[in-house]
Amino acid sequence: MILENQMSITRPNNPDQNDVEGLIVCIRGTQVILDRDLAELYGTETKRLNEQVRRNSSRFPAEFMFKLTEKEWASLRSQFATLDGRGKHPKYLPNAFTEYGVVMVAAVLKTEIADKASVTVVKAFVSMRRFMLANAQVFQRLDRLGIRQLETGQKIDQVFARLDSRKEDNKQCVFFDGQIYDAYEFVCNLIRSADKHIILIDNYVDDTVLAMLDKRNAGVEASIYTQKAGDQFKIDIAKHDAQYSAIPVFIFKKSHDRFLIIDEKVYHIGASLKDLGKKWFAVSLMEAQDAGAIAARLDAESERL
Repeated sequence: MILENQMSITRPNNPDQNDVEGLIVCIRGTQVILDRDLAELYGTETKRLNEQVRRNSSRFPAEFMFKLTEKEWASLRSQFATLDGRGKHPKYLPNAFTEYGVVMVAAVLKTEIADKASVTVVKAFVSMRRFMLANAQVFQRLDRLGIRQLETGQKIDQVFARLDSRKEDNKQCVFFDGQIYDAYEFVCNLIRSADKHIILIDNYVDDTVLAMLDKRNAGVEASIYTQKAGDQFKIDIAKHDAQYSAIPVFIFKKSHDRFLIIDEKVYHIGASLKDLGKKWFAVSLMEAQDAGAIAARLDAESERL
């Protein structure tokens, strides 16, 4: 972030998306970027950026831009140490621009740098939104535990560091339609976490499921329980097992839901693995379930393909 009274302006030709994501903050429940940071990314002065916004005020409704209150500005400074250098009593309170606003700012500035940088800025907003959606359940849990009572930026940084490093042990997550890769990555990480064996109970499987299970570590056994297997899937299994570690397939017709058993952990999955991310669904760890008992019932009530 750049200081308001800085004399020279850094004019980045190609800002890094990760750096841009670090400038996005949440105010009034909306992801925004402050005018000073946007001016730096767009290679101009904060004063000139805001002048263009004022001259084109009709193009910046409330969902595009709003001015921070003194309370909001003080709260931001208390959370982020990098804002302390801006002064406790700025002459003008910062403007905050939403994802729509950053595009409109680039349009009114009419510079090549702003046009190019706006693409990266918008991608950063999209990336942050996907992150928030993917971790919606975690944020709700943190809110119930009193995250709003955290008083220092250091503590908040620690919370986000835990989220980013996936130290929530992949216990549960809600995915929305269109989060195809996010859901795929989440389940693949569960598969990679197995030390001994993986059991998939899913009535609708295809060759893409075999590819996901092949991401397991060496020495980890995997098996599939499904209600039926068509001729094509039988061919896929035979071709797969001829080259890779075999994945036994069993016919099991007594399950309505889908489950993924990773060693001693039982996960309930709201969608078939081949359809992850096409509709809303959730993955939940069923902590009270006995994986061994489930495996024993499967052995007794299924037959090998």
